[in-house]
This record gives sequence, C-alpha cells and structure tokens, in this order.
Amino acid sequence: MTEHVLTVAGVAVDTRHWIGGERVASAETFTDVSPIDGSILGEISRGTAMEAAAAVAAAKAAFPAWAATPRAERARILHAVADGVEKRLEELAVVETTDNGALLRSHRRGVMPRVAHNFRFFADWLLKLEHEDFETRGHTNHVSWDPAGPSVLITPWNAPLMLATWKVAPALAAGNTVVLKPAEWTPLTASLLADIAAEAGLPAGVLNVVQGYGSEIGDALTSHPDVRRISFTGSVPTAQRIAASAAVNLTPLSLELGGKSPLLVFADADLDLAVDLAVEQYDNAGQVCLAATRFLVEESVAEEFTRRFVEKAGQLTQGDPRDEATDIGPNIHPLQLEKIDGFVRRAIAAGARAVIGGHRKDGQYYAPTLLTDVAQDSEIVQEEVFGPVLTLQTFTTEDEAVHLANDTRFGLAATLATGDPERAERVTGQLVAGTVWTNCFFVRDLQAPFGGSRHSGVGREGGTWSFDFYCDVKNTVTAPNGWRNHG
Repeated sequence: MTEHVLTVAGVAVDTRHWIGGERVASAETFTDVSPIDGSILGEISRGTAMEAAAAVAAAKAAFPAWAATPRAERARILHAVADGVEKRLEELAVVETTDNGALLRSHRRGVMPRVAHNFRFFADWLLKLEHEDFETRGHTNHVSWDPAGPSVLITPWNAPLMLATWKVAPALAAGNTVVLKPAEWTPLTASLLADIAAEAGLPAGVLNVVQGYGSEIGDALTSHPDVRRISFTGSVPTAQRIAASAAVNLTPLSLELGGKSPLLVFADADLDLAVDLAVEQYDNAGQVCLAATRFLVEESVAEEFTRRFVEKAGQLTQGDPRDEATDIGPNIHPLQLEKIDGFVRRAIAAGARAVIGGHRKDGQYYAPTLLTDVAQDSEIVQEEVFGPVLTLQTFTTEDEAVHLANDTRFGLAATLATGDPERAERVTGQLVAGTVWTNCFFVRDLQAPFGGSRHSGVGREGGTWSFDFYCDVKNTVTAPNGWRNHG
C-alpha cells in the first residue's frame, strides 16, 4: 500500500488521477465522506486545469491509433473490460454503496451487472452498425460512422459507475478516446474502472480519469479546443455553464438533465399496480432523475389511492443500505439533505400538507414524504427536489391530466396507469417526455433512445443514437461507371 491507496470496505482504491496510462497525484486533495455514517473515506487528488489539460493531451495523443483499431479488436477489448467488471463485481458493489449510500443489494443484483452489460451491448452494437447503401440518380450513397475525437464525459453521483459506463462504453466503441470526470462526492469506482480497463488491455491514454471539483476543472475540460464531444448528466445550471463553455469551439453536446416527471393515475387503472408504481419512486432515496415525483390522480379514486399508498409506503424500511432488509438508504451529502429539507419546509409554509414524512431523521436520512394541497405553480411542483419527496394533485378530466403533466419546464419521463389502451395511446401521444411508461416503470433497453425534452436535456443516446453522437456521420457518394483504368 502507498499513501495514495485507500482501503474501502476491504477494497484497495487508488486516490490519484489516471492520465495517459499512469497514476498522477495532485498537490491538493479533497475529502471523500460516506453518506451512510458520515465517516471519512480518505483524501482524493484534487485536479486543476493542469491535470485537465494533461488528460486531454493524453486522449489526443492516443486517438489516432485507437480510431484506426479495427472494430472487432475494439469490441474484444470492451468485452474484456466487461469480464473485469464481472470478476470484481462484489468489490465494485461494496465500494459504490460505501461511497454513495445506495442499496448494496441493488448494486449486487442490478447495477453492477448493468455496468458490464453497458460494455457488452455497445461492443456488439458496434459490430452490426451499418446503414444500407442507397442510390440517387444512379449514384451510390454509403453512410459511415467516423470516430470524432477526444470526448469529455462528466457524470453524476446518484449511480456513479453505471451512468459513467453508459457514456464511456459507446464513446470507446465509437473509436473515441475519453476523459472521464466523476462527481466529487463519489469518485471511487471511476478509479477502479481505470484499473479494470488497463488490465483488459485498453491502450494508455484511451481512458483517462480526472477527479476534482467541476468549478475548478470543468471549464478547462469543456472549453478545450481538442475536445470534440461532451456528454454531461446533472443539473440545468451546470449544463448551461458547460454549453456556454463548449460554444467557444462549437463542441457538440449531449445533456441529460433534471426531471419533474408525472405519474398519471386514471380511475380505470389497477390501483394496486398504480400504488406499487408510486411507492417505487422512493428508489435510491428519491435520487433518480427519471422518478415520477408528481402524482396526478383522478379525483374519484384519489382518496383510495392515497390510503393504499400510505399503507404500502409504511412497509418500507429505511436504514443502513448494506443491510439486505433496507429499502431506502441515506441521501448523498449534508448539502443535498439541507436542500431537500428546504424544499419541504417552504412547501409546508406555503400551505402544503405532509401526509407522511416531511422531516429529517438522524444522520443523512430523510423520511419518505408525500405532500398534498400543493399549487401547480408552487416551487415544490415545478422544481426538482432529488430526494424522497413526492407530491399529489388531482384532476377530473383527461385534458386536465395532460395539461398538469406537461406544465413544467422539464420533459424527461412520464408514467401512466390506466386500464384503457385507447386512452393510453391518446395520452402518451400528448405527453412531453423522452420516455413514457404505461402500466410499468423503469423498463430500460440500451437500444432505445434516451434523453429529455425542454430543460431535461439535449440529444438522445442509446443504440445507434449513441454512435450518431460520438461519431462524425459521413455520407460518401460515388458516381456510376466513373472509374478510369489506372494500370
């Protein structure tokens, strides 16, 4: 062990950056704290503009060779990375839970297997990526996907490794090199990913990891003239700063931002199913961008829906996320907890009623909360809380339900509970959202487009959409019978 290696839940984690295939320390550090109990995990290298520039330079130097690497070889290496993830799945799960407080059982059974799947899916999709040639007045059109160049990927803290690899895997598959900047509250599994990628044979400089505060290194990454793609998941204000920075070089952006998604429950819905969907919105202590945080319930069933919801939510267990019996863990950071509590306190002061919850608990835990008597134009209805806080409003007509659902600046997702397929078709066709679920929630397929409308984002990723973003899509037109003898 060295001074730069932490032991977290029995797993050794290097605290330095990964740049050009080497570990690089910074003069300054920042403190990483576990949300489970507030314990200090260790000091992490705190990147500056110097490390950001070095990472971009390493990505630029590695780009020509990686871009020229045959598709089959790139795919083979990505599968090797997936093998490494699966080999270290338990280590990744326990480190991630310690670092971000999400349920260990979820990391073991769903999240970390999805990390491996991210690499396998895009490796396989790369090998079948093609567009059928077509003719224009006898000329042949051939579409191809050329690697774009170094890509900066800035990822959030609510599902750190899964959301990082959702970007890293397609960028690498496309032939781009990567500078990954993980969230400062959850840097540890990105460091482990660097080790896994190196062991899998990914060439030096193809994946670089720079840690630190976005306010200190963000502009150096996003305004760099050698960066050709930027993908960001996070808040609207940060995205606006990134967009302004990227505009200097007209660097293409993919932005997956906040949500204030609705759950529409019609009187003809299976109420037990609707309640199950509603309670599921407390997943990850409410720290899910896609969560349907606004319940819109038809007035005639609102009282019964609320009764069943309160009963079902009351069965949830909140506590240590390492315990298999726990359903809701802590929130990520004292600052986030204060933000959540501020939203609730202001809502109650404005006339909202807490049907359940509405208060902090010991440590970094917030009681699962449902607020009623909220106005459509109120802060609690219009702004993203990103905690276990839900609101309930009623409607009397289908048109009113659609109006309420669409009446925010966001448009990331929507969930609909109804027993009428014709109504489902009508309503989903009118909802402003990148993803709509009918009588289900959080069913995700990597070949589907993912992204948001309005202030919930710019662009789509997933399947071919990811390659469309991470590549320069080229059309080559060839004239008929235009070849001359040259021999």
